[in-house]
Amino acid sequence: MHVIAGRFKGLTLPAARTGTRPTTDRTKEALFSRLEALDILEGARVLDLYAGTGALGIEALSRGARELVAVESAGPAASVLSKTLGELRHRREWESGMSAHALRRRAEQFVADYAGPSFALVLIDPPYALETEQCETLMVNLAAGEATGPASVIILERSTRSADPRPPRDWIVSDRRNYGETAVFTFEHA
Repeated sequence: MHVIAGRFKGLTLPAARTGTRPTTDRTKEALFSRLEALDILEGARVLDLYAGTGALGIEALSRGARELVAVESAGPAASVLSKTLGELRHRREWESGMSAHALRRRAEQFVADYAGPSFALVLIDPPYALETEQCETLMVNLAAGEATGPASVIILERSTRSADPRPPRDWIVSDRRNYGETAVFTFEHA
């Protein structure tokens, strides 16, 4: 696993631990090409739920995001992610004004408790075993709380074998693409 473009291009990320399913480079490249086309990465606040190794959130930082909050509930993965973000802050490519934090919490609890400024981009890459209904509930709570605003974009990765999730009220699925076993959904305000 490595960062594929931007200021941290080539940075090797620690190997995934048992229980995580890293996003493939092909999927990551396609996803971030789309996000760059939407012009939401530059200076963005990014929330990475079910962060695992942090590959998606770190890729966002590498491509111009200024702030990353990565939420991971598994202790070993959260520990490795915290260490990775600490090392990232000491690289010469790290710029003043950037911030990155890893939190060991359940994504659902973080969203329920969150109070603060909204995120421009929310990345959700849960285990494929997470039921579609649970993903829908999480997105409803995201849409109803302070974590998202009118210009926020939510990206959800699911198995192509899972039922397609319904968007929260006043949101639409603006894009859906398949990359092998992975389906990537883009949600935006209607």
